[in-house]
Amino acid sequence: MTRVATGLERVLDERADLLAGKRIGLIANPTAVDARLRHAVDLLAAHPRIDLRILFGPEHGLRGDAQDMIPVDAGRDRRTGLPVVSLYGTDEASLAPRPEHLDGLDAVVFDVQDVGARYYTYVWTMVLAMRACARAGVGFVVLDRPNPIGGVAVEGGAIEPGYHSFVGLRSLPNRHGLTAGELARWAAAEEGLDLALEVVTMAGWRREMFFEDTGLPWVMPSPNMPTRDTALVYPGMCLVEGTNLNEGRGTTRPFELAGAPFIDGDALAAELADLPGLIARPVVFTPTFHKWHGQACGGVQLHPTSRTEFRSYLTGVAFLRAIHALWPEHFGWRRDAYEFVTEVPAIDVLAGSAALREGIEAGASLPDLAATWADAEAEFRRRHPELHLYPAARA
Repeated sequence: MTRVATGLERVLDERADLLAGKRIGLIANPTAVDARLRHAVDLLAAHPRIDLRILFGPEHGLRGDAQDMIPVDAGRDRRTGLPVVSLYGTDEASLAPRPEHLDGLDAVVFDVQDVGARYYTYVWTMVLAMRACARAGVGFVVLDRPNPIGGVAVEGGAIEPGYHSFVGLRSLPNRHGLTAGELARWAAAEEGLDLALEVVTMAGWRREMFFEDTGLPWVMPSPNMPTRDTALVYPGMCLVEGTNLNEGRGTTRPFELAGAPFIDGDALAAELADLPGLIARPVVFTPTFHKWHGQACGGVQLHPTSRTEFRSYLTGVAFLRAIHALWPEHFGWRRDAYEFVTEVPAIDVLAGSAALREGIEAGASLPDLAATWADAEAEFRRRHPELHLYPAARA
């Protein structure tokens, strides 16, 4: 196997001139490592030609120790002593660098492993930072990394007006099939940003690759993204966050496990038996924290049998539809605030409109539900090649 070289490795080995002599800010988390698991903060701080001034941490923090939707405080990095600014605080204003954070910088560098799902907030931290840098006249550099669930498949629909949020600042399918660098170029063009944007591309990555094909070490992108399989199921099973069901938080296999105390796992698994590329195995699990913590939950564990045939978003929708149909008196939609949104139900924020929720409530079939996002999915798939920085999959 030929190992993929990430943007971090390439900027240090081949393109140090891009950062040399510049005052730099770095947006990073625990995934910002090279193939030897050395962190970007340490590598850039030690580089004789790079002047690293300030660090920015996205959701979960620079070192990745905070749970989902938990505000992270500012501070200093314990290894380098550099100031750390949190880009995930108590309100929406905390999600982007402020002008004083960018004062005196020549460029901000982004090096964070995305997982290929629109809800994952890191790419939106990137977009907000790009906007701030454009206003401040500061350059922006993306050190690109693989899309761990491949660069081919596109799943899900558009975001309708009124449903944008920190899990979707711009309309994008739930599974987008792009890298962070490709998304940065897309967002800059969509918003017409006057920004000096550079993407340091990977060497050796092809669109048909899943993460296990890259030869790179897997580092958890967030506390509840422990495995490559977690990333694969996430574009669909993140929808469970918009319900009263447990999405596997408080277990060792979040998003792969999901359920609630009122669910019969055998009955649920039977409803999911015909989904492509998947075996849904009946289970009972007890979350140690989060929804239904300390209570035995019936449910399923998702076991994808074919990464190319498995359709994550369709599976997540089928999961919610089945539980609503089988246990309507117990199933419920999440009612509290979600990612700084209070006026719109969390499931609508995640799905990008009210259509999914209303369809499930009306008893729509799975094909009818899929039809609600088919046109938007097809349109984005048509545009997909225009956004590519890397070769298309082999025929």
